[in-house]
Amino acid sequence: MHESHFDPLRGSAKTFVTSCRKNQTAAARRPVFFAVAVFVCCAAPGWAQTAQQLPEGAGKETVQKACVSCHALSTVTNAGHNRGEWTSVLNMMVTAGAPVPKDQIAAVTDYLAKNFPERPAPEAVVIPGSVEVSIKEWQVPTAGSRPHDPAFAPDGSVWYTGQMANVLGRFDPKTNQFKEYTLKTPGSGPHGLVPDKDGNIWFTANFKAYIGKLDPKTGNVTEYPMPDPQAKDPHTLLFAPNGNIYFTVQGGNMVGRLNPKTGEVKVVSSPTAKSNPYGMVVSSKGVPFFVEFGSNKVASLDPDTLAIHEYVLPHVDSHPRRVAITPDDVIWYSDYSRGYLGRLDPKTGQVTEWASPGGPRSRPYGITAIGDIIWYSESNTKPNTVVRFDPKTEKFQTWIIPSGGGVVRNMVATPEGNLWLACSGVNGIAFVEVKNSAKMSSRN
Repeated sequence: MHESHFDPLRGSAKTFVTSCRKNQTAAARRPVFFAVAVFVCCAAPGWAQTAQQLPEGAGKETVQKACVSCHALSTVTNAGHNRGEWTSVLNMMVTAGAPVPKDQIAAVTDYLAKNFPERPAPEAVVIPGSVEVSIKEWQVPTAGSRPHDPAFAPDGSVWYTGQMANVLGRFDPKTNQFKEYTLKTPGSGPHGLVPDKDGNIWFTANFKAYIGKLDPKTGNVTEYPMPDPQAKDPHTLLFAPNGNIYFTVQGGNMVGRLNPKTGEVKVVSSPTAKSNPYGMVVSSKGVPFFVEFGSNKVASLDPDTLAIHEYVLPHVDSHPRRVAITPDDVIWYSDYSRGYLGRLDPKTGQVTEWASPGGPRSRPYGITAIGDIIWYSESNTKPNTVVRFDPKTEKFQTWIIPSGGGVVRNMVATPEGNLWLACSGVNGIAFVEVKNSAKMSSRN
């Protein structure tokens, strides 16, 4: 299995890395692996080289010219991937505008894979328990599409975003059949997605600054552009009970609201600079909560005024990436940088944390709740794991993802209490069936 801390390039990468270079003093106080999570090529300490130390070889000149057009060269030299991952990295960089000639792509890929190979990831920690699950996996039709977020539709189908293939994919578990829908705007970089009650699929165009609506019956896509040029990379979106869609804009450092009836889109800036709003959930009262991946904060958004209230987590090095919510409206987050599972009670502000079984480099990522039970994935263990946490007993149970997972960026629960995962690095989706006894206990 290959190393799993590889992360896809987002449309905000150029803006983010530029801002990081202007704020090197502050950035230096944070763990280097936070940079891994925010931009695809960063890595752990000890691998840095200056531009003068760039190894000789075919492809060196292209790397030196193309990479500095968007970010510091150290962003590349600090990295470590296998050849397949470097291929994906390079394709994504070219999609984002890196000036790499087509006839140089193979040489550049060979150069990067030879000089900056992957590094060992922590071994998965398997914790046994009484809960039984089965895990089934499928490869999506388009190679290299890097499925990102999964969604479970009312008709029982499963959807995913093919971020690098510019498609939305539908999988029918009853027939094992896939169908992919190509988006009308090339290079949209679909990211988050959510179905509506009429069967339409709404998604964020992470590379092209719009929110889209796909009608699966016709294949037509309606686009709702971001109203602010800084809102370049809408990320996660969800429906609230009032019928509006709320969303995060990561590199744009914003959150926003879309009224599907009128098409009106509004965005507001996060109070914390470079906080990178990321995962989002909506409470039973219709209040959106989101995590700020670029800071150690969780925030709520007033659904009417769009006023933001921030909750500061106790550890300055915390960087919550995805978020879940239980029926009691308690917030649970995956602390990607520190390897922790966190709990925030918005009523009291109290925060409780538990070290993830895979350790500080396990990179907890995709997360959801089934009843009061928390499920998430460790995205940097080798292989990736599915983790179950029972808040009543404070006990973990873990399972290995057979394919390795290749970074599970998000997961979604079904009404029956099972899970669907997007396994980006292995170009697949996975179904985690939870046995009935565990489902019943999670609802009691």
